[in-house]
Amino acid sequence: MAGRGAGPDFVESLARGLDVLACFDADHRTMSLSEVATAAGLARPTARRLLLTLEELGFVRTSDGAFQLTPKVLTLGMAYVGSLGLWDIAKPHLESLVTRTGESSSMAQLDGSDIVYVARVSVPKLIALRVDIGTRFPAAQTSQGKVLLSALSPAQLADVLALPSRAGLPPYIGRTADQLRDELTEIRARGWSLADEELAPGVRSVAAPVRDGTGTVRAAMNVTVHAAETTVDTLLHDHLPQLLRTAGDVSAEWALWQSRPHVEIEQRHETTA
Repeated sequence: MAGRGAGPDFVESLARGLDVLACFDADHRTMSLSEVATAAGLARPTARRLLLTLEELGFVRTSDGAFQLTPKVLTLGMAYVGSLGLWDIAKPHLESLVTRTGESSSMAQLDGSDIVYVARVSVPKLIALRVDIGTRFPAAQTSQGKVLLSALSPAQLADVLALPSRAGLPPYIGRTADQLRDELTEIRARGWSLADEELAPGVRSVAAPVRDGTGTVRAAMNVTVHAAETTVDTLLHDHLPQLLRTAGDVSAEWALWQSRPHVEIEQRHETTA
């Protein structure tokens, strides 16, 4: 995975360290040195030095000769979410939506051709795919991803769709690129998206956009159900109106938060003679 940089200021060692962190996921919670080296495309001595450095910094721990991430890794992602002010605003709304629907709700943002989950309130139900903060899925196969893709300009969409997914899932072959663009045009016009078992069997969801103070779509919020328990009709007629209302409330509060009269000035320390 390393070796992508072309600019004169590209720091290869930093990129390799991030590649090592990215090797770990829900299916690879604990990895040996050899497994990390193979997954990151690194020589064993290089992978070892990076892992030991990450361990000293507190991002990795060792157990019986194997490596695993520590909770400190969450600070990297939550710093981004917290800087937006979005989680503090969205949390009570997500919790209220889940209470009313009895179904899980999440928020995601676009990262390349994938979506990445940045907030989630779940209920204990058997769903085919595990979802945590930081989980990524191919955008074109998810309701949230299609909402986010539909907000892009034609040029931006072409660039994004040309990028390979980093979600580790097989490519979706259920539609052509032209069919996807037609669907995205329809989604943009109606303001919501449905994904009916496109990501995995039994997973059905509907999503709506979350906008910032400029009206730009910055995230998407969804309601996810099990297809065997909830029909498309129930999802669209019962859950979608509540989702649209909730996404609108979050967008409105986020716009107010962004317009708050708050300026932070660095404190000056004066010395006396």
